Amino acid sequence: MIRPERLCPGDRIALVAPASPFRREEFDRGVAELQALGFEVTFDDRIFARNGYVAGSAALRASLLHEAWSNPGVRGIVTVRGGYGSAQLLPHLEPHLLQSARKVFVGYSDPTVLLWLHLQCGVACFHGPMIEGRFARGISGYDRDSFLNAVGGDMPLGELSPPGLEVLWPGEARGQLMGGTLTQLLSLSGTPWAFTPPAGSILFFEDTAERPYRVDRMLTQLQQGGVLGAAAAIVFGAFPACDEPGGSIRVREVLRALTHGLGVPVLFGFPSGHTDGPTWTLPFGVRARVLAGARPSLVIEEAAVV
Repeated sequence: MIRPERLCPGDRIALVAPASPFRREEFDRGVAELQALGFEVTFDDRIFARNGYVAGSAALRASLLHEAWSNPGVRGIVTVRGGYGSAQLLPHLEPHLLQSARKVFVGYSDPTVLLWLHLQCGVACFHGPMIEGRFARGISGYDRDSFLNAVGGDMPLGELSPPGLEVLWPGEARGQLMGGTLTQLLSLSGTPWAFTPPAGSILFFEDTAERPYRVDRMLTQLQQGGVLGAAAAIVFGAFPACDEPGGSIRVREVLRALTHGLGVPVLFGFPSGHTDGPTWTLPFGVRARVLAGARPSLVIEEAAVV
């Protein structure tokens, strides 16, 4: 796995909008937060383009990503928001630019498909905060320590045991960490970019505002496709707003039932991606360990940057 060069204070971060348009006031607050962390922020004004429900044409959005990859003065790339549209970029992208760039790339939700493209190309990446709703909210929107340590630390993140993390099925396992937002991963089925993680991986899945039967449908598809059965362990996110209205069916119980019989450790409630509180940053493509016991935790055993 190719590891990007770590970010240091003063490094330049480029902002890209691969999915939906965004609010300028949120954008400006997010820029200010990154600057407060010591980074220089750069963006092309074409990032503000609008084409209905996406931030400009697919060709434009892909071009801006290419420019960020190719710019030697840019050390990291942060996505502005999710929504919809990142998958439209895939046929327009040049993977060799991604591989040669070796740049930190951060996002979640709709940009999950770009995280998976990184992993397909053998490049580590980061399931972490975006500008809108996360950096724009300051420390109430993202966990500062996990972000800075993930993208800038020269040591592995080590043991991560956030409040609320719980065991669905006990055990211990090691593997390469990868995954993202369920809806986006499933949307790649039947394409050249289909989600096909290597056997023995630790899979991280999260989503938001999907009713229990929809979560069931997506995980059943992954199970029938052999993805779940090949995993060394599974870590689920917080899945906010995914319980049945009125609480008659809880998504936690659905996830527990769907992973019964896999014989692997399963955790629930890791706050990366969609979560009601600050979102934590997870490095994808690195070695990790799941401890599903008295002190449930996800242990990141390898630094994602060099």
